Amino acid sequence: MADPSSYRPKPGEIPDSPGVYRFRDEHRRVIYVGKAKSLRQRLANYFQDLAGLHPRTRSMVTTAASVEWTVVSTEVEALQLEYSWIKEYDPRFNVKYRDDKSYPYLAVTMNEEYPRVQVMRGHKKKGVRYFGPYAHAWAIRDTVDLLLRVFPVRTCSAGVFKNAARTGRPCLLGYIGKCSAPCVDRVSAEEHRELADEFCDFMTGRTNTYIRRLEKQMGEAAEEMEYERAARLRDDIEALKKAMEKNAVVLADATDADLIAVAEDELEAAVQIFHVRGGRVRGQRGWVTDKVEEITTGALVEHALQQLYGEETGDAVPKEVLVPALPDPVEPVQEWLAGRRGSGVSLRIPQRGDKKALMETVQRNAQQALVLHKTKRASDLTTRSRALEEIADALDLDSAPLRIECYDISHLQGDDVVASMVVFEDGLARKSEYRRFQIKGFAGQDDVRSMHEVITRRFRRYLAEKEKTGEWTDGENAEAPEIDRNGEIVGTGLTEDDGRPKKFAYPPQLVVVDGGAPQVAAARRALDELGIDDIAVCGLAKRLEEVWLPGDDDPVVLPRTSEGLYLLQRVRDEAHRFAITYQRTKRSKRFRSSPLDDVPGLGETRKQALLKHFGSLKKLRSATIDQICEVPGIGRKTAETIAAALAQAAPAAPAVNTATGEIMEEEPGTMGSSGEPVTMGAPDERRGQET
Repeated sequence: MADPSSYRPKPGEIPDSPGVYRFRDEHRRVIYVGKAKSLRQRLANYFQDLAGLHPRTRSMVTTAASVEWTVVSTEVEALQLEYSWIKEYDPRFNVKYRDDKSYPYLAVTMNEEYPRVQVMRGHKKKGVRYFGPYAHAWAIRDTVDLLLRVFPVRTCSAGVFKNAARTGRPCLLGYIGKCSAPCVDRVSAEEHRELADEFCDFMTGRTNTYIRRLEKQMGEAAEEMEYERAARLRDDIEALKKAMEKNAVVLADATDADLIAVAEDELEAAVQIFHVRGGRVRGQRGWVTDKVEEITTGALVEHALQQLYGEETGDAVPKEVLVPALPDPVEPVQEWLAGRRGSGVSLRIPQRGDKKALMETVQRNAQQALVLHKTKRASDLTTRSRALEEIADALDLDSAPLRIECYDISHLQGDDVVASMVVFEDGLARKSEYRRFQIKGFAGQDDVRSMHEVITRRFRRYLAEKEKTGEWTDGENAEAPEIDRNGEIVGTGLTEDDGRPKKFAYPPQLVVVDGGAPQVAAARRALDELGIDDIAVCGLAKRLEEVWLPGDDDPVVLPRTSEGLYLLQRVRDEAHRFAITYQRTKRSKRFRSSPLDDVPGLGETRKQALLKHFGSLKKLRSATIDQICEVPGIGRKTAETIAAALAQAAPAAPAVNTATGEIMEEEPGTMGSSGEPVTMGAPDERRGQET
């Protein structure tokens, strides 16, 4: 625990102007970012008597080891810089809203030649129109199914679209009138894009225009005694009205607005947002956060606005935003929102009428979300705390291991040997700090030696960082090379002096290895060779789920009902999953390799042309230079290079059916993507032994 007076700036050093400040811990990791109208007044509040600070603020200033600041010219710039740094550094003491689920959107891919309507989750992509978010994906599909009668826009994947274009036959939706079938040229690209534009207009709230137009067309068809056409139009109108009924009118003046409500207690806060477009609720979402700092409702609203609109521009930011409390001061936030939208934005508290009534509904949703979250979180938080305490007691640690790193080795019968490192902090996976390695120190299958290499490489990097920051002075451990996720040496620096969590900068309290006594001994030996004696090591063996400690002849056996054992199993299984995923990726790349890959200047198109012309790599290898020149796009010089490369490469082994031992004839239909024959075998034999 640090004493704040040890890093308190000298009187007069802090400017009395707007700016953004950062607190860092002893590892130079940014742990808190804040903004202030006056840096001098704000920072002075952190260096008063610890007894007068809020408990969470006290925890932050005693964890920190330094503070720095950046002066800006306006409060709007401070707001923008604060948001950027929170996104970049992910500081542990800042309020970070987290979705309780990944909300689905209705998306129209206007960036494609033939726009497609589909359900999308995750980060928004440029050139795609989004509507929602929705609470459930089935709600989107129900709405789309109704609208496709009137706006028959493509909904199929790229593979289905290409297959239909190749065969000249549309899919089922094309036959039943729910797709205009641009794949078989029933409509042109321009006509299909117009349909997509009309679909988007309807989803944005311009509904009455299309209904009136269809009613007029239905009347004209009836007058001309085209009763079948009139009946179809009547059904289209009913479909549109049914789709509209799914979103009841909540604001009679067809307002575009977002309503944000906050429910909070001393420890946590829940935020609910209703997206109202054209007077109808078009989407809903919610966030929950731990209140890791002393914060007002207005400040919670400000953070919610940053989270909600920080990546949005244009119409995605509505003209009106209704909130339960205004940020203090409100002018910079309002100016920032206007800058994101490109025009004025009204940020206010509803006082009366329909908007206040709807805000009360949003508030009830926020309160229910907080109650539901606490019901789930109570047992989860208690369980994780108990698990960490049980691990500390079982392994005789001084304190609970708040950061655990687990390592696993994976290979396929000694080939493509890789390793994984996963990180759990406070009992939760921190996937941004997962790392993976290629074993390059030796060839073949040796899990113990592989574990020693990985632990050595990871903690050599840690020592290099300590030396860089002046915490390590032993010349024997001078600069270690920087190794990327693939095990490649990419430099000698570990991190820039900016607090971003890169590479292997932070030490764990506990290292877990997937294996028994030999793997544990290898990990301990690697740490001892580096002079590291303050990190605990254990191993979890799969057979009996025994916990092995270095130098002990007998394992530690935790009860099967132990929460500590369950957490260790989760960590171990996650490391195993991450290692196997990487190993399979490397293996598939190796299986797809071809001698043609080494020919300089030979791209994918010409490789495919060669394989298509000759039918297989074997026939291409036996072809003459003149025969290779017959392939379109292949000149004589390139043909000579290809022939030389194939002559140097060893001939591929014949394809073998491993279930029967039969040597299979090479046929055009059995080629892999590289032109090599595919080896067919029984499923279990093809899978191999993955460790």
